[in-house]
Amino acid sequence: MSYSFVVEPPAVQEFESEDERIERCKEWNLLPGSATRVKTYMYKRQGLTLPCEIVGFVDHQTVVIQFENKQQHCIHPAYLKEMQTASFGQRAQAAADARAEESAESAGETVMEDAAVEAGEAAGKGLRSANAAEGAGSAEAAERSGSGSAAELAAPEEKPRKPAASKKKPALQLPEDKLKVTAVVKEFTTVPNHFSDNDDEVIIYEGIAIEGHDLAIEEVWSSHSATLKKLELKEGDRVSFEAKIVAKKLTQHPVKYKINNPSKMKVIQPDA
Repeated sequence: MSYSFVVEPPAVQEFESEDERIERCKEWNLLPGSATRVKTYMYKRQGLTLPCEIVGFVDHQTVVIQFENKQQHCIHPAYLKEMQTASFGQRAQAAADARAEESAESAGETVMEDAAVEAGEAAGKGLRSANAAEGAGSAEAAERSGSGSAAELAAPEEKPRKPAASKKKPALQLPEDKLKVTAVVKEFTTVPNHFSDNDDEVIIYEGIAIEGHDLAIEEVWSSHSATLKKLELKEGDRVSFEAKIVAKKLTQHPVKYKINNPSKMKVIQPDA
């Protein structure tokens, strides 16, 4: 049996190990800090309760889950966490009832608005007739006085032309495969996470060099995951790694590109 509601991931970033999967789930608040293994989660929708497991992610805010029929589905980690509560279905039904009530009220307001529009149009017809008669009299008076013709009075004022919109620069074409990259650690910082009590830790890199490609990329960023923390990186460290680069702007920072799931990262010694 297949599920029609499934949103298939365009590309899945798989976990390099079970430890990384556990650490990621802790970052998404799907596991407590003391957890040592990943549990089975429940996906709830339209009266269904389906067991699923987390098999990867698309980005930091999109988790990929897999059902028992092997179908994969994209979901926000905060929404998946909310589904684990016993009251999730009750809140969803209450929200549906509220939407239905709002639709009924909106329909009533639309009927009243239509009646008001019809009344306004009827009044407007009378006003336009009076204005037409007044306009005819004004044009005749203008012609008699010689102050200007009716055609001159009625000529619309020419509007200034808007400047032509500037053409946007074409988007940078990024390779879809993993790339071999060297970079310099520029800064450690945090960005707000509206779905968690804690801010997300990130690393900003500069001096980007990509083997076999000439791409105009000055800076990239990545999550400061538990795996990277083990390297004990410092600002100014020159590192090499393999990763896929995607167009994803860092919140509150002018960094347009992100490295996804970096692997084989190591610090390049100055004499290397």
